[in-house]
Amino acid sequence: MQHGATYPSLAGRGIFITGGATGIGAALVRAFTAQHALVTFVDFQQAEGEDLVAELDGKPTFRCLDVTNTEPLQQAITETNERVPLGVLINNAANDMRHAPGDMSVSQWRDCLAINLDAAFFAAQAAAPVMAANGGGSIINFSSINATLGPSNMPGYVSAKAGLLGMTKALAKDYGADFVRVNAISPGWVVTQRQLDTWLTPEEEAAWMTQVALPQRLMPEDVANLALFLASNDSHMITGQNFTIDGGRT
Repeated sequence: MQHGATYPSLAGRGIFITGGATGIGAALVRAFTAQHALVTFVDFQQAEGEDLVAELDGKPTFRCLDVTNTEPLQQAITETNERVPLGVLINNAANDMRHAPGDMSVSQWRDCLAINLDAAFFAAQAAAPVMAANGGGSIINFSSINATLGPSNMPGYVSAKAGLLGMTKALAKDYGADFVRVNAISPGWVVTQRQLDTWLTPEEEAAWMTQVALPQRLMPEDVANLALFLASNDSHMITGQNFTIDGGRT
């Protein structure tokens, strides 16, 4: 199957991606760079981020930071806009940590919300005004089908991802008058190296394949293709929506 739509409106556009060093984030960085967008990405994994920049011949800009530290995150967004007018924010950074409800401490709960929900809000808070000044833009929040499926032993993650859907609706109304669109992407089980190393055993994958309509792996590149559309001018009248990409699981 051939992939590879070209979006002329993305060429030269400023893109800011959180959690961009590995997995879905790295696929996003590659996809937007291939569209000749001007990509800045942040991640706390310095070596992986630098390796990705080297792979792409230095075309994207990488900044090593923890998105749960709000001030550096917002400063990075502001400084990115000073180099190139910011048109797209992709809130991809996440951690699908597992905890049984009875075992989850206060600090673990707050840490889970900090990376999976809070960082997206504060990134949008910094990005929306500069996008408005630039004539508009697109904010894409990464939720998950787990926000509605509610698997066990993930209360913090599920709550945060459900919160992102509500936040997407709210911010779409708040920012719409400034032509800043806000949408969400809810992937199913994306086959990243982290998932293969941690959760996606052959047995789990076989079970997953019995639950989907399209019995093949959902790859990071598939998700990136959807993000390209939502970031481009081709989706200029779409906002406040959640797009599920899960091979027909839900």
